[in-house]
Amino acid sequence: MLSDSNRKILKNLAKASIEHGLKYARPVQIDLATMADELTVQRATFVTLEKQGQLRGCIGMLEARRPLAEDIAENSYAAAFSDSRFPPLSESELDDLSIHLSILSPAEIIPCQSEEELMQQLRPDIDGLILDDGLHRATFLPSVWESLPKPIDFIHHLKMKAGLPENYWSQELQAYRYTTESF
Repeated sequence: MLSDSNRKILKNLAKASIEHGLKYARPVQIDLATMADELTVQRATFVTLEKQGQLRGCIGMLEARRPLAEDIAENSYAAAFSDSRFPPLSESELDDLSIHLSILSPAEIIPCQSEEELMQQLRPDIDGLILDDGLHRATFLPSVWESLPKPIDFIHHLKMKAGLPENYWSQELQAYRYTTESF
């Protein structure tokens, strides 16, 4: 768990990266040497933007590839300007924007041979889920349980997000779980 002061630093960094993007069309550059150690550890993050309670952008990484502070800056910019579901954020939207940060634990495989086995192992409101079947891959953050509280619906909607039929199952399908620290 991050300290409250480091959570605040990351929230401010996310907002600063979006504001920087509005002016310079790129994420803010950060000096990792000035950051607390826990902000320089490689972590995977997602940044979710909402405007008046509605999704406005969500971008992230499933594997840790960058220092935490850098990942937040990059994903904040990408959520605002590169989410293909939405037009780039405009300056007029900034005041109505809510920024939600999720720091992911490393993903662990869920051994399962069927959808029923997968459902039995899922922990609603706790687990994020990744489904991977070759060219088809998608994830839902744990926060998605709020809108899809039944495990069967959670799994079926995630399959559709991955471009698979909701009743699809194959021996090649891999399921992974992760948790998030969200703020």
